[in-house]
Amino acid sequence: MDEQSTPAESEAPATAVIEVAPAAEPEREPAVVGTGVTMVEREVVEKIAAAAARSVPGVSELGGDVARFLDSVLDRVGLTEVGDATRGVHATVNGIETTVTVVLVIKADEVVPDVTTAVRTSVTLALESYGLKVIAVNIKVDDITMA
Repeated sequence: MDEQSTPAESEAPATAVIEVAPAAEPEREPAVVGTGVTMVEREVVEKIAAAAARSVPGVSELGGDVARFLDSVLDRVGLTEVGDATRGVHATVNGIETTVTVVLVIKADEVVPDVTTAVRTSVTLALESYGLKVIAVNIKVDDITMA
């Protein structure tokens, strides 16, 4: 026999290791979990709108005279958080469409149209950031604070 190897000895091994690059993540469509209706309660809309209105410079308080009086009584008896979150705001909600009315007390020496425009913008942006469609933001200036 000559020194050559037999054909069986020179063949490639029966199993080969093949390196595979990791596959790119396939693009996926968002999963639709089901159908249904999402309802946002009026109180939720009112809380969002009240917080947005209070954040505007020039706004002293929210609510009319009676609401502020009742809140002051609640404050004196230690119930400072009762009813305060939505005071001065009323919302009408129809699906994702909402109309909001805000009753303001502004600080003395503030320009009323400037403050009301800023409140309207702040409330609208806040509610839209939650996916709601704002039909109108009506504002009533009920009082001014002199201090």
